[in-house]
Amino acid sequence: SPNHASGTDRVAEAARNIACDVVINVQGDEPEIPASHVDMLIEMFQADADLEMATLAVPIEISDAALNPNVVKVVTDAAGYALYFSRSPIPFHREEVEEGRTAFLKHLGIYGYRKPFLEKFTAWPPSPLEQAERLEQLRAVEHAVRIRVGIVERDTISIDTRDDYARFARKWLDAHDRRPQTGI
Repeated sequence: SPNHASGTDRVAEAARNIACDVVINVQGDEPEIPASHVDMLIEMFQADADLEMATLAVPIEISDAALNPNVVKVVTDAAGYALYFSRSPIPFHREEVEEGRTAFLKHLGIYGYRKPFLEKFTAWPPSPLEQAERLEQLRAVEHAVRIRVGIVERDTISIDTRDDYARFARKWLDAHDRRPQTGI
């Protein structure tokens, strides 16, 4: 339905008529999410019966990506739960960070939810932080939901701009050897 405030609201509608315990949402701008990332989310739910929502992140170095508002960053607590997500570079480093040192966690566009949680989520209106950052997961954060953040090593290419799409398309065509065929 076009009347939803977020992708999670759309996923909740789609999941209503599906018999399942956990729903995995791979966002459409993440065409390179590998199956191992989906498996990791499923394992997180299998390991913790109380887990309502989970996502993944990858460590990134100080770079243009860290400053890019299309790259969402996440800060976690010592137990691996999200404290905050932002389009700004968080945490802010007062002291200069050595070049090449991992300084940020880049949030990946994949979520897992327990099905009953999706109904709770959709009952809440979009929250002030969600609207300010345009990040739906902040609705859950503002309602004190503990979002588990799994850390992966493999980054993905998100498609947030036309340039991102062109870069992805070139990479895909090269990987799939889409050169014109000559017949002999």
